Amino acid sequence: FISKWREEGPVDIDTLTVWRNEMNWATWLPLAEAAMFLDAAELLALIETVLSPAETATLSLVRRRMLGDTRLQPSIEAALDVSRHPDTRDLALEGRLRMELGLAKYEAGDSEGAKEDLTWAETRLKSVAQGSRDHDLSLINKAALHTACGEPVMALAVYSDIPRNGNHADETIALSRLGASRICAALGHEFDAARHAWNAHAHAIKANQIGMAIEGGALFLDFVSSSIDESAERMHIQVENSTPREAGEEAHPLRVHPDDIDSVFQWCCSNMPKEFSGADRPDLRAMVSLAHRFGKIDTFSEMLKNPDSVEDPMLAAIVQSFIEDQHLKGLWDIRLATLTRL
Repeated sequence: FISKWREEGPVDIDTLTVWRNEMNWATWLPLAEAAMFLDAAELLALIETVLSPAETATLSLVRRRMLGDTRLQPSIEAALDVSRHPDTRDLALEGRLRMELGLAKYEAGDSEGAKEDLTWAETRLKSVAQGSRDHDLSLINKAALHTACGEPVMALAVYSDIPRNGNHADETIALSRLGASRICAALGHEFDAARHAWNAHAHAIKANQIGMAIEGGALFLDFVSSSIDESAERMHIQVENSTPREAGEEAHPLRVHPDDIDSVFQWCCSNMPKEFSGADRPDLRAMVSLAHRFGKIDTFSEMLKNPDSVEDPMLAAIVQSFIEDQHLKGLWDIRLATLTRL
């Protein structure tokens, strides 16, 4: 929407309304927020003329957060008053603002108040805006809160409210499966951890979230590295056939076909940035470690021969720990020493 404005604008509000409808945006507020974050001041000013009072109050809150204001609770409560007033009532925005209030309470150390607000928000948004961006956010935030409070099983229960075949965005499904995979891994549920990581990878690809897809793929490869079996069913079949376990039922064994490992590994490597620079490269750290584990380190031969192309000291330490060529090892020793002195 912002790109269209920059290419074809400025236009009047009637034309903007046509664009909005063509792009299936139900309200103006998300577009106003995008215009604010992407510095489209003229577009923002035009959209603000058609915002409702509750949307205007919410946008004011977003603006304060963008400017670095950390004492947002009074502003949230003021916006809530607008969304609740009989003349300006907005049920969906009230749900979003209660979610914002819960997050503010958690940051202030009030975990119980945060849980109450986030639960209320999720219930409201499920009833009036199920599958919307704000409903998805309420679920992800509620699960994250349970995880932060040391309640992993409750977080898993929230993630289960985001079905893969429902109305939720692929990005939301991917985020939920990333969280669920880590929880299952910590609980020792190996197959479920791998299954959720596989689904996170797949849905992140659908959402064109490349970084998230690499993260999910790396998790999957990490979980399955010791469970390779050429007689195993392909992973997409195992995922589709998986069902909840009954009480006392044996856990599904984790067995993964090598072709699934190869396809995920190749996708992740081929979709990473071509450059090896950057002071913090968790994607490279993960994939280089996995390449070494799977005997595929030649995938990164160009990087291995050029230590100066690496700027992440942790990545340099990983390479330095396993490289065998004595000449290259000496070069990586120098590079690591240089980076850790900076």
